Amino acid sequence: MPVRTYSAGMKSRLTFGTSMGIRFDTYLVDEVTAVGDASFRDKSRRVFRDRMQASSSILVTHNMNEMRDFCDAGLLLNQGKLQYFDNLDEAIARHEELMRG
Repeated sequence: MPVRTYSAGMKSRLTFGTSMGIRFDTYLVDEVTAVGDASFRDKSRRVFRDRMQASSSILVTHNMNEMRDFCDAGLLLNQGKLQYFDNLDEAIARHEELMRG
């Protein structure tokens, strides 16, 4: 079927599958395991984890468990200012502090 007939979820799964089918040095990923049903999310995590054995990534997510699984440093964007944290736990703590208000 033409891609224009796909749902947003189907397009996201197709995009993920296509990007994982090509080996890159660095992946730019937004919410890596946010789409699809539980089975697809589990499969996505396994494939992405496999890719991270030989590649790096820039991961955009609000999921702190995903951050802990895939990241070793953090960037926090707040009011147009970017702050780098070489300690991921500090980045997460600061993010959570900002979310509390």
